[in-house]
Amino acid sequence: MSSAAVLLASPACILRRSFPNTTPFPKPRLYAFRCCKSNRRRKLYLSCALPFDLSPPPIDLDPWETTIEVEPEVLDGWMTNNFDDDEALDALNNDVVVVDLSNYGRIRVSGQDRKQFLHNQTTANFECLSEGQGCDTVFVTPTARTIDLSHAWVMKNAIVLVVSPTAGGSIIDMLKKYIFPADKVEIQDITDQTRMFALLGPKSVEMMKNLNVGNLVGQPYGCHKHFNVGGMPLTVAVGSTISEEGFTLMMSPSAAGSVWKTLVGQGAVPMGANAWETLRVLRGRPAPGKELTDEYNVLEAGLWRAVSLNKGCYKGQETISRLVTYDGVKQRLWGFQLSSPVEPGNIITLDGKKVGKLTSFTAGRKGSEPFGLGYIKRRVASEGDSVTVGESAIGKLVELPFLREQPPPPPKT
Repeated sequence: MSSAAVLLASPACILRRSFPNTTPFPKPRLYAFRCCKSNRRRKLYLSCALPFDLSPPPIDLDPWETTIEVEPEVLDGWMTNNFDDDEALDALNNDVVVVDLSNYGRIRVSGQDRKQFLHNQTTANFECLSEGQGCDTVFVTPTARTIDLSHAWVMKNAIVLVVSPTAGGSIIDMLKKYIFPADKVEIQDITDQTRMFALLGPKSVEMMKNLNVGNLVGQPYGCHKHFNVGGMPLTVAVGSTISEEGFTLMMSPSAAGSVWKTLVGQGAVPMGANAWETLRVLRGRPAPGKELTDEYNVLEAGLWRAVSLNKGCYKGQETISRLVTYDGVKQRLWGFQLSSPVEPGNIITLDGKKVGKLTSFTAGRKGSEPFGLGYIKRRVASEGDSVTVGESAIGKLVELPFLREQPPPPPKT
C-alpha cells in the first residue's frame, strides 16, 4: 500500500493530508490569488486546486458507523470566532461564506425499523425517501405544537438528524421514550464524533466544482454523497439548515481543521455565530424557544415543506388535518422591517388592538437595519402593511425567504 502526503501552504491554508492507495500525488497547482477587502483589513487568499482525496467510501459502509477518535491537537487553533460580521453578510450576497455549525446536534437513528419509527414520530414522509435523499421534518407535540425543525439525511444503514443546538438532548430523550420493546431502533448522539460546516452564497456552486464535488450541483434539496478526506469520512449535502441553496459538510473532528482551512483558502469568507444569528432572523428560519414553542403549531410557523398531508398516522396528524380541512390556521409568522430596536416578547398592535408578539430581533447589517420576526393574526394585515411593535416602533410586514421556499398547498375547490 503506497501513500503520498501533500503540503498545501498559503496565508490562509496550511494542511497536510495523506492519500492511501494512490500513486505519489503531483505537486498541487496554484491557480488563483484573491483579495477580499474589508474596513479593517485586506485578506489574501491562495487557492489550491483539488486539495482533497474525494473517492467515495466502500458502498456497504455507513461512514458514521465507527467511532472516530478525536485528535485534540488537530483541533486546537484551527478556527477562531473573531470574524467581521458585516464582511461575511456582504459576501453572502456576492461571493461565498463558510460557517461552523458544529454546535447543532446530530442524531444517528439506526436499526431495521428506523424509517417507520421516524415516519410515526415526525411530520415528514420518510417511507418515500431512498438512500442519498434528505428532507426537513418537524418534531411536534400530540397537538402539533412545535418542538424543533430538523433536517434528515437517509443513509444506507441509518438516518442522521440535524437538530437545533439547544434541542439535541431533549429530542433524544423523547425519541427513546417512544421506542417499544419490539422496535428495532437505536438512537445515538454523534454530535461529538462529527463536525459540520455550511457553505452559502452565489459562488458556493463554483467552489463545489473546484473541490471536485460538482456532481451534487443541481440535485434536489437534501441529496447527499459520502467522500473521504485523507481516509476520514466527509458527507456533503445540498442545502443547509437555513436555505435550499448552498451546501452542508459533515466530517470527523480530525478532518475539520483541514477542511476549514481549505475552504477559506479557496476564498470562502468565514462567518461567525453573531452573523449567523443575524442571517437566521433575516431569512426567517424559526428557532426553538423563539418561533418554535408550545404557543405555535407547525402550520402557523409556515413549515409546509416539512409536513406530509398524505401519509398515515403520526404524532400531531389529527390536529394538522383539522387545521387544513377547516382552514384553522389563526396566525402566521412574518418578518418586520423596524423603525427602531425593540426587544423580543413585545406586543404587536394594529389600531390599538393586540394582534401578535415579536419573537426574534436583530440589528441587521452594520447595526443599522433593525429587523424582527413575530406572529400576528391572519387577515388583520398583509405584506407591506405597518403595525406597531412595543411602545412606538413601526414594523413593516415582509415575506420571509425561508418560508417563501415552502408555500402552502393551494386551497381545495
